[in-house]
Amino acid sequence: MSTQASTPSLTKSIAAALVVIAVFALSNAATPFYVQWQGTWGFSSGTLTIVFATYIAGLIGALLFAGRIADRKGRKVVLIPGLALSVASSLIFLTADNVLALLFARLFAGIAVGSIVTAGMAAVVDLAPEHRKRSASLIASAAMVLGAGVGPLLAGAAISFTTTPQPVVFGALAITSAIALVIAWSLPLQPPANPSTSRWRFPAPPAENRREISWGIATFAPGITATSFVLSLGPSVLSKILHQSDALLAGLTACCMFLAATGIQFALAKLSTRSHLLLSSSAALASMLLLIATASGAGTPSLFFASALLAGIAQGLGQLAGLTLISTNVPSSHRAESNAALNIAGYIPAALLPVLTGYLADQTGLPAAVSTFAVILSAAAAIALVTVRISSKALATTDAEAKEPATA
Repeated sequence: MSTQASTPSLTKSIAAALVVIAVFALSNAATPFYVQWQGTWGFSSGTLTIVFATYIAGLIGALLFAGRIADRKGRKVVLIPGLALSVASSLIFLTADNVLALLFARLFAGIAVGSIVTAGMAAVVDLAPEHRKRSASLIASAAMVLGAGVGPLLAGAAISFTTTPQPVVFGALAITSAIALVIAWSLPLQPPANPSTSRWRFPAPPAENRREISWGIATFAPGITATSFVLSLGPSVLSKILHQSDALLAGLTACCMFLAATGIQFALAKLSTRSHLLLSSSAALASMLLLIATASGAGTPSLFFASALLAGIAQGLGQLAGLTLISTNVPSSHRAESNAALNIAGYIPAALLPVLTGYLADQTGLPAAVSTFAVILSAAAAIALVTVRISSKALATTDAEAKEPATA
């Protein structure tokens, strides 16, 4: 069974990556608005993290079904509805004036991103020639984090320099999502020749690939949980602990975090997948140590900014390693489902830990809650670093054998 295009090329793969960028730009565009909405509408830190977690709930809900549907019925069956929801989410954000509207907008955005994480990321790899699958994994991973950084930067700039930032930001994103829908419709993605009619099951990679994918999960999960914290409670840390309430600073921090995630993937692309795994865990650990220092009372905006950059590096390298392990080991007929499994395992802690931290902040104060979060995540990153280093020694040899040729 194949879902690949009849004439693969890296150009078509890049076109699919543009769709990924468009939807991920929406995913974090609300971040600089959170403190503003919280002050205007008067909701707690716990409610703020629930708004953020609603997005992840929609994303995980989509991941439970979208990957298997994309593998069995074709990528476009998932991509087109997901992009339509991206347009709808942007339009709800554009006119939102209460928490309920935010919840629906975030829910639709989460479902849209879940569709893109499975079908869109798989399409980027499908459309690349066989000998460029590792390059396609890099393109897919970079597109995800680049898009995630563009949204908050656009929002922060609009808040600082326009009088009507909400319509400006989300009107632009609605148009971008609509253009992405047209691009997705035109992609030469072929449906499976013999679509499966098997029952639904919880997304999982093939049994023979589960060990490799578990390495990706162990490093990707702490990284994306760290970036999720910056996106949900980062503006609160800046305003309430560091006394920096500038929306542009919040947006710039989130943007630079994802630019670091993008840049590090290209800068270290020639390293082995095992190196990416280990460096991801190391960066997550370092990020959390700096976050503890930030919350201690002696922190500075520069220290928090450095913590955010390391969080982005952790997510970027962990994500790249996971996608590379999938693209080079998992057959096309299970690729979207394996993407779903990787992301479900990453997004569950990325939703739960910031939400619990938000509610803990309402009870104990933000500094104590932030420190608790950082201690827990640093322990997870340290455990991943040790276990993956011990169990993945054979991967270095596999990486050397799987190197792409220098020319296409």
